[in-house]
Amino acid sequence: MSIVCIFGKNTEPCSAETVGAKAANLARMATLGLPVPPAFVLPVELCTDIIANRADAEQRLRDGLRAGIRFLEQTTGRIFGDHRRPLLVSVRSGAARSMPGMLDTVLNVGCTSAAVRGLIRSTGRPRLAFDCRRRFIESFSETVLGFDAGTLAARRDELVAHEGVANDRDLDSEAIARLATDEQALVESGSDGWLEDAEAQLMAAARAVYRSWSSERAQTYRKLQNLEHLRGTAVTVQTMVFGNGGLSSGAGVAFSRDPSTGARQPMIDLVLDAQGEDVVSGRRMPDSEDAIARALPTLKEELGAVLRQLEQTFGDVQDVEFTVEDGHLWILQTRAAKRTPRAALRFAVDFVRERVITPDEALERLADIDLEQLVETSLVAAGAPVATGIGASSGIATGRAAFDADSAKRLAASGEPVILMRPDTSTADVAGFAVAAGIVTSVGARTAHAALVARQLGRPCIVGCRALEVSVEAGCATLAGTPLGSGDWVTIDGDRGHLYLGRLEIVTTRPDAELAEVTAWRKGATQPGKRLSA
Repeated sequence: MSIVCIFGKNTEPCSAETVGAKAANLARMATLGLPVPPAFVLPVELCTDIIANRADAEQRLRDGLRAGIRFLEQTTGRIFGDHRRPLLVSVRSGAARSMPGMLDTVLNVGCTSAAVRGLIRSTGRPRLAFDCRRRFIESFSETVLGFDAGTLAARRDELVAHEGVANDRDLDSEAIARLATDEQALVESGSDGWLEDAEAQLMAAARAVYRSWSSERAQTYRKLQNLEHLRGTAVTVQTMVFGNGGLSSGAGVAFSRDPSTGARQPMIDLVLDAQGEDVVSGRRMPDSEDAIARALPTLKEELGAVLRQLEQTFGDVQDVEFTVEDGHLWILQTRAAKRTPRAALRFAVDFVRERVITPDEALERLADIDLEQLVETSLVAAGAPVATGIGASSGIATGRAAFDADSAKRLAASGEPVILMRPDTSTADVAGFAVAAGIVTSVGARTAHAALVARQLGRPCIVGCRALEVSVEAGCATLAGTPLGSGDWVTIDGDRGHLYLGRLEIVTTRPDAELAEVTAWRKGATQPGKRLSA
């Protein structure tokens, strides 16, 4: 089995059908000279064989991983699991079509105790080293072993409370080392040697990523998005870059244009001193624009240039995952942005006007959208909202409150519209998203995976509503101190991030000017636009 290696401008182009869209786009970015960490890819074709436990699949997987690690070691000058200059890697999924958050990822693979010593030696940062160790234990235990994530989260929260700090980002080096030791003790009895065996970690992580293809949430998503024809996922193994090395580092997601409204301005979420899962999981709130400007004054301009280049290269609005390591920008992924139907129309019109795509290409992109049903919504005499969050997906919805996916499905089955209200944006709730008229969460960011899914499904979504406290077990919530029970009416404004108690009146209008342009394209009334780039 051959692997695909990604490093620098000499990277060979590769097909999304063979290595997944994520790796194909990584290869394209590498050829453009963008800062992409070195990586290698195990192909989609191995996925079915791993899931089916076919006789030679394990050996092919092992051989591919060993060849790929040799490539990364030669490229980076680091050694996998080494006690002096250790190489750590991420193990990521990637199907031919994007499935945000539906497949598994394991970060910091190779972070043995020896590698921790090596990171301290090579970076002079004990906190970074121990933070990578505890993050690896958490990620591997939950994703690969199926360990209850709540057990490790409870220990983390207990230590944060004991130290009197706001969150784990504020823990000092000694406390983070203690956390890593405590978490190791919690999982050690079932570790089977993986804690100190970098190769075993890599094998198990790659196997788990392949097998996540058959998870319930992945199957549900493929059914909802008519992707059941896809053959499986590839596995991309990429050199780790560290956004958790202090306040001159961070992890983020950027859209080249607003995927909710279609506005021609980038949308950037960044969490300082963090790794990617902190952002896309929706469990950490992004830092403010002012905080980012103080910590990384050149980032906005540098990232803006990358976003413009990627838009021109791919001819579409891009969703980019990135890491900043000690002030240096690294691009980890780009893909066509998931968008609301309203944004899709605006993007199509603007790209034709900018001569990035032709009218025929624009019509093709709009083919799956029922433009006759496309409307803009507003509230009649709404008054002051009872609470405010962050608008993550545009539109207005009113419905009965539900606090888990099963309750949402039961209410929807009775014919009632539903507002799914959750503590955080979890992609495990995708079945609930599908039946909900709108979604609200207590924490999270506009760029979390679940917010992406909400936009793709065309659901209004509000995240980061601190006034919302949800008790999933009790099946109730409070909103700005007011009790909410299952089935109570709630109205949300996904454009402004406003929440209202009760069932408010909604009025609709049509985006007539932009729809008129689409009609003109169909009649051939415009001259074909010239595509500026492939």
